[in-house]
Amino acid sequence: MSVNINASTTNGLVLTSDTSGEIKLQANGADIATVDSSGITMASGKTLPASALTGSLPAGMGGKILQVVQDTKTDTFSTSSQAFVDVTGLSVNITPSSTSSKILVMVSIALGNNGTHSDARLMRDSTAIAIGDASSSRTRSTFHLSSVSNTDIPTPSMTWLDSPATTSAVTYKMQVAVPYSGSYVIYVNRGADDSDAGYAGRLVSTITVMEVAA
Repeated sequence: MSVNINASTTNGLVLTSDTSGEIKLQANGADIATVDSSGITMASGKTLPASALTGSLPAGMGGKILQVVQDTKTDTFSTSSQAFVDVTGLSVNITPSSTSSKILVMVSIALGNNGTHSDARLMRDSTAIAIGDASSSRTRSTFHLSSVSNTDIPTPSMTWLDSPATTSAVTYKMQVAVPYSGSYVIYVNRGADDSDAGYAGRLVSTITVMEVAA
């Protein structure tokens, strides 16, 4: 024996017994969710609101992965800008379900240059994160690339646990810069020598973010 629990706007709370072995939660006769021996199943077209996921989890349940978002860049990008600029096509948006959630960011970016130093940094919206401390005129970055050969394409990677403390949408992205004036260029997913030959590589860069319950 089981019960249908219906919140009726006409008759108030209505309990109806049946033999389905389930508990059905209804609103004005429309199914919202079913509880049975396997757990709770939302009715078709019904979802658990994000507000129900806020707050603290019971003891021992922290560290659960709540959502994963990834962006993969397979085309190339280049710039000679001395100021940091966004790498087009290498950013992700995520909306945390709780202000206490952490965001685990994993980034891998394939970088080349034409004979100078160059830098890349991880951003949360307009804030640089995963960078070194300020020290005079030294560039604060996530990755620093010294001069490499025209065909070299190093691929540094980073894992960073961030605390955005918000339930609004957050954008994580990569920026790059060349800290020297002149005809110097930093490349993404290719080297400086882009000849149509087997020795000239084409690589991939990725950024993955995971919401981790506190």
